[in-house]
Amino acid sequence: MNDRIAVIGAGQMGNGIAHVCAQAGLSVTMIDVAAEALERGRKTIAGNLDRQIKKGTIDGAVKDATLGRIADSTDLAAAADASIVVEAATEHAPLKFKIFADLDRLTPPETILASNTSSISITEIAAKTVRADRVIGMHFMNPVPVMQLVEVIRGLATSDATTATVVALAKQLGKTPVEVNDYPGFVANRILMPMINEAIYCLMEGVGSVESIDTVMKLGMNHPMGPLALADLIGLDTCLAILEVLHSGLGDPKYRPCPLLRKYVAAGWLGRKSGRGFYEYAR
Repeated sequence: MNDRIAVIGAGQMGNGIAHVCAQAGLSVTMIDVAAEALERGRKTIAGNLDRQIKKGTIDGAVKDATLGRIADSTDLAAAADASIVVEAATEHAPLKFKIFADLDRLTPPETILASNTSSISITEIAAKTVRADRVIGMHFMNPVPVMQLVEVIRGLATSDATTATVVALAKQLGKTPVEVNDYPGFVANRILMPMINEAIYCLMEGVGSVESIDTVMKLGMNHPMGPLALADLIGLDTCLAILEVLHSGLGDPKYRPCPLLRKYVAAGWLGRKSGRGFYEYAR
């Protein structure tokens, strides 16, 4: 593997992945269709590096070197010289399918194409390419610079060599890779999203307030963050998209998204990124 990585998407997950790759010494090209998104992504990375400096975990030289390893582009063809491409676009299957079909055409056949999808089938994504053995899931947790886990998801045709390369990359980034198989929601979201969904049902049915539900889970179950605050952090639109994948992919009514979640998303109350979700946020 050479030391060049391309990251597709400059949002909260994409810029986090670019950050940890660059900090680990890899050359990164961050690609997004919107120049404004690239500018915001770079500012976010700089701000997160400043937080690391304040904590004493890095110094200014590391910050400068990390930012110096990140190039950006609005052209998907800029991924052509990467040995691994990590897609971190919006959790929308048709968009991901198109990106992978385009990447398959634009990159050399030996390039590994990874998706940061939190629920969409890796096997189905791989079928949009002619290199299914080199397509894999690399699901980082939010916020990427802080969270240790990377779910490594094998599609039906993913090769052992591809899996070994991605596991090694995750370790190089200081993460703990865990191999899982390709079923809707994988492991993390198959367990997490029903919990968040049930918390929203509790709110809708008047079992408790937002604060009481989150406090019960923090103090009673020792969770660092309550499920409703966590949903706001993830993005309520993303939570809804994952629940819809679980519901349609597994066919079990226990995954049916709560109507209140649908209502919030329809209202544009998406959580932290929109300034309002189950809580309100200063913007």
